[in-house]
Parts: sequence; C-alpha cells; structure tokens
Amino acid sequence: MKFFGRETEIAELHKIREYSKTAARMTVVTGRRRVGKTELITHALSDGKTPFIYFLITRAPQTVVCENLQAEIARVFARPMPGRIERFVDIFRFVMEKAETTPLTLVVDEFQEFDRTAPEVYGEVAGIWDQLHKTSRINLVFCGSVNRLMHKVFFSYAEPLYGRNTGRLDLKPFPVSTLKEIFAEYAPAKRKASDLLDLWTLTGGVARYVELFMDARAFNRAAMLKATFGPVTTFIDEGKTVLIEEFGRDYGTYFAILAGIASGKTTFAELSTLLGIDVGGYLTKLERDYSIVSQTRPIFEKTRNKNCHYRIDDCFFRFWFRFIYRNQSMIELGRFKELQTLTARDLDAFSGYALERYFFWKFCEDTSYTNIGGWWDRKGENEIDLVCEDSINGRLDFYEVKRDLRRIDLAALKAKTEAFYAKNPELRDLASDCRGLSLADM
Repeated sequence: MKFFGRETEIAELHKIREYSKTAARMTVVTGRRRVGKTELITHALSDGKTPFIYFLITRAPQTVVCENLQAEIARVFARPMPGRIERFVDIFRFVMEKAETTPLTLVVDEFQEFDRTAPEVYGEVAGIWDQLHKTSRINLVFCGSVNRLMHKVFFSYAEPLYGRNTGRLDLKPFPVSTLKEIFAEYAPAKRKASDLLDLWTLTGGVARYVELFMDARAFNRAAMLKATFGPVTTFIDEGKTVLIEEFGRDYGTYFAILAGIASGKTTFAELSTLLGIDVGGYLTKLERDYSIVSQTRPIFEKTRNKNCHYRIDDCFFRFWFRFIYRNQSMIELGRFKELQTLTARDLDAFSGYALERYFFWKFCEDTSYTNIGGWWDRKGENEIDLVCEDSINGRLDFYEVKRDLRRIDLAALKAKTEAFYAKNPELRDLASDCRGLSLADM
C-alpha cells in the first residue's frame, strides 16, 4: 500500500529538522504497534536533505548491536568508523560530534529494548547529550512501540533522560478521512458504506491492518473475515503479540478484563463480579499506563467516580477480544469457516458502537464542535449516543446513531433530551437540534 495522509505530522517533522540545523533537537515518537511510526519517520526524513542514519535496537548483545550500527554509519558516510566499537554510547558520541560540523538526522528505533539488555545506556546517553547538545546540530528521534517502557524511559522523573526531549509526537491511527481516501482508491466502485464500517470496526484505522486488507483485496465483509480467520493469518495472534509485552506476567488478568469490556461488561461492579476480584488497580493501569482503556462519564458530568463506564478505545483490540480471544477453542480446532459465519452473524450488532466512534472522530476531525461525548442517566433509562457542543456559537446538538436510517426515532431522542436538561438545566437556553446519523452519512 502506498503512503497516505500524515500531512500534519510530516510538516512537524520537517519543521523540527530545520530547527535542528541551529540547535539540537530530541524528539520522542510514541504510539501503539503497527500504527506506522517507522514508516512515517522514514518517509518524512529520508529525503536526502540531510544525512539520515537509522538504528534499530534489538535484544542482541550490545556488541552485536554496535557492529550493525557501525555498518549503517559506514553506509551513510561512505567511510567506516575506526576500530571495533562495543558500546552504544561510543557510537552515539561519534554521531553527536559528527553533527557539530554536518547537520544530520539520527533515528533510534525500539530504543526501549535497552531496558532489558543494557539499561545503563540511558544514563550514558543523557550524559553525552548534556555535554554536546549545545554545539551539535543533530535531529535526534527516539522511537518505540512498547508504550509502558517508552513512558518510563522519557517521562518518569526518576529516569536519567527525563525532561531532555525537546518534542514529542504521539502517533494515532488514521483519521476517518484518510481511511475513506484509502478505501476509495483501493476498493472497487461498487463499495458500500457498510464495507467501510466493517473496515473501521476491524482495524480502527491502524495502518498495518488497513494495509493487510488492501493488499489482500479484502474490500467486503466476507473477504475481510476470510483474511482475519484462517490458518496463515496474522490477526489471530496479533492481540497477544502486541499486548503481552506491555502487560508482562499479569497479562492473563488484563486479557480477562478486556474480554469482559469487549463483551459489554463496562462498569467497575460488572467487571469485579465477572473476575471475582477487585479490578480497580488493573483498570487504573489499563487507562493511565497502557492507554488501552478509558473511563467515560456522561458529558457535562460533574462527579468523577460515579456513573462511569470503561471502554476499549482501540477498535482492533475491541474486535480481537470479542471475536478472537473469546473463541480460542474454535481456533485451535481449525474451525475457521465456522468462525467467519459466527462473526458475520454478530458483527452488525457489534459494529453499532464502532459507528458511534466513527462519527465521534469525524466530528473531532472537522472541528465543528468544541465538546463531544455521550450521555446517559444513572438508571440506564435514557441514553443519547452523541451530544455535541459548539461553545463558540452557543449550540448543542443531539444525535442518535443507527446503521439503518429507518430505525432512527427523533421523537424518542427529543424525549431523552428532556431527561438531559433535567440534569443540566443551565444548558437549556442554547440553540439545539435533534439529528440522526446512519451508514448513509459515512
């Protein structure tokens, strides 16, 4: 798949590179695995405008890593480094000193791997940076895909590199406009809105997953599910591949919680009952440390800990825990066709929430509103899919979201707004409207 979107991120990386020609810059790029961090950095910065050095850190011994890094430097500058270097810090010093006379870009990918193999590297790198950053004209980019470790290395007060980065880019999945652009280019002319919703439900705009479907020419539900469930697919192990390293030895409990949320158990009480333990600490880490779960409250809710629900923000993880993790026994038996049938049967109902999130992100992207969220009362008798405030123009719009336009009941939505205003009387004087959103509006 060709490169799509990321115009804002590319412009920022170009701007940082220009700044680095007069003062050293250290940028930290984070984001979940498969979101396209390395591809973005390479696309933006390997254009020949400055020497571009790319280091991939592995779990091999430091001597082996350094041997590979020396070879990369020799390739970029057409001149080998003198001697055999066995410590990363010595190579890092060489590049920092080289940048005193030659502005250059150094990308260190999977930098968090040193936490396992040579954690002393972080203090050594901090020391070299402190010594040379005032004279070096380096565009230094650190990138990593284990968010827990990247946050520990750069944003934990106790760590030596804390406070030294001059910028941070947290790369998100493709916005819905880019997903539509990709689908329009690759999919045949007879594509349907429901196919776009399925692509969003299964990938959430994560670049690698979108690429896999486009390369497989999986443009409709049957083709997408066939590409997802099969003996050679990459999707079946993907949740474990991405998350076990994040969670460590406690991954079983975290997986059980996420499976519960994906199946509709979204309150603290429901999840504690399901697992038979107090899940508070786990939920806090899922939200604060791993950024996989978010605690949601009704829009304009003034109390923090009451009437809250938990949701999985990542569409792919939500799908994986509902349809793949939950059906491991069928996968082990090789019942892939049956899994495709089962998933196809339940996907319409499951994708309803994904459609709400699609329009949430669409509204976020077009900047029509300044505050967007859902609303529900504590008894669960009244729920509004999207409440959107335009505080600049003094407006409040209410939306009901359904796959089928014919199922939208604006009169019922209007009645629910009365329950909303009873809880938020100060908002009643704002101009407002009740509207419906369906597949036709994608």
